[in-house]
Amino acid sequence: MIKKDLDLERRWQALRLTLKDSVGRKPKDLNAILFLIGVQELGKGPHTFSKEEKQDLMHIAICKVLSLSGFYELEGMDENGWPHWKAIKNLPHFDLLEQEKLLKMHVIEYFEQEIGLEF
Repeated sequence: MIKKDLDLERRWQALRLTLKDSVGRKPKDLNAILFLIGVQELGKGPHTFSKEEKQDLMHIAICKVLSLSGFYELEGMDENGWPHWKAIKNLPHFDLLEQEKLLKMHVIEYFEQEIGLEF
């Protein structure tokens, strides 16, 4: 278990360094990276977002990365071009630390599969 945790942390730090090279600064936490994924998935480029839109972008990112394991499925886009997702299967009941690990694993997988990076 510890070896898996260390490997996840090594890959996570490698992702953060790679993003630093791409966006100019190292994302400080999981939420910052989820925000970047949400912006990427929305596909509208640089934009000023309201607080509610930022929360929506993070939701888009969570749904997208968890869709890689079949937890969510894209339903379609609304009239403003925002993606909408539906839950396909229930997420496991994890404590906060385990939830964060699950998201980090899926975020890394997203950047490997969707963007073509390797960690």
